[in-house]
Amino acid sequence: MGLKDAPELEPVQRNTLLYSLIIPAYNEEENILPTVREMAAALRAEGIPFELVIVNDHSRDHTEEVIREASTTFPEIRLVRNPLPGGLGRAVRCGLSHFSGEAVAIVMADLSDEPRDVVAYYRKLEEGYDCVFGSRFMKGSTVKDYPRVKLFVNRLVNHMLRVLFLTHHNDLTNAFKAYRRHVIESISPLRAAHFNITIEMSLSALIRRYSIAAIPINWYGRTWGSSNLRLKDMGRRYLATLLKVWFEWILIRDDLMLENRPRE
Repeated sequence: MGLKDAPELEPVQRNTLLYSLIIPAYNEEENILPTVREMAAALRAEGIPFELVIVNDHSRDHTEEVIREASTTFPEIRLVRNPLPGGLGRAVRCGLSHFSGEAVAIVMADLSDEPRDVVAYYRKLEEGYDCVFGSRFMKGSTVKDYPRVKLFVNRLVNHMLRVLFLTHHNDLTNAFKAYRRHVIESISPLRAAHFNITIEMSLSALIRRYSIAAIPINWYGRTWGSSNLRLKDMGRRYLATLLKVWFEWILIRDDLMLENRPRE
């Protein structure tokens, strides 16, 4: 039996959900201010209440100084430091332990994610969806400057995930997704330390059969710096996370389903 989205939706009044953006930042001194500026402008223009939870992940450059200076212009910024060893997964987990909103999205600090897609996620959550999974590989999406080798591996891994989890979602490895707070509470505690946090979050929500909206999104290659994703280091971590969630789905889905509703 395949995984299907839960059918019941409870729409909310427009612009009433506090929207938290979790932005992990490692050596992003050139990218973080443009990212903050563009995200804040888009959300302010729509009247969406928001906060920017920026996690300094042991940056060795002037990232933290840039963030502190930006906070004088953007009071929505909440700067936190990752107390654990460095790694995207640990930085995201740190941010998720500090956000205040009823809606949360994971956004990269390098301008690869588009502000209008951040807004589109919020609007889908307002419609009553529990999660929003953007896809860079569906009709209406745009992808620019994606390294060919990483693109090939991405499509291979996502095809495997679709087969294993019997789902139509085709971009489960992308970190840029949005969730209601009760989903984050249900899938916690998260354990992934690096980029495998992407599939730990998305697959954990998927197997609990939360209602998930799939929409096309745009993705742009970095304009400064280099990605911290190293394919040769990630294989074993992705495999460990994949197997953990798959066995949860196969063996204890009944227990998981008891916890997939908002807590009173």
